[in-house]
Amino acid sequence: MGKVKTHKASAKRFSVTGTGKVKMNHCHHRHNLGLKTQKRKRHLRSGAIMSEAMAPNIRVLIQK
Repeated sequence: MGKVKTHKASAKRFSVTGTGKVKMNHCHHRHNLGLKTQKRKRHLRSGAIMSEAMAPNIRVLIQK
């Protein structure tokens, strides 16, 4: 029986909290920051919790 390998690209982008929720970072915070408002950039800095519908797929990819 083969083993499922960790998807490394997903492992770098997502992590699992202690309660099992999948934590991720917001996108759109790399470039073209001059045209975005301070409020928008400030909210993009914080992390986000992935929806419960998508979380099982990510947990399989990162093996946690």
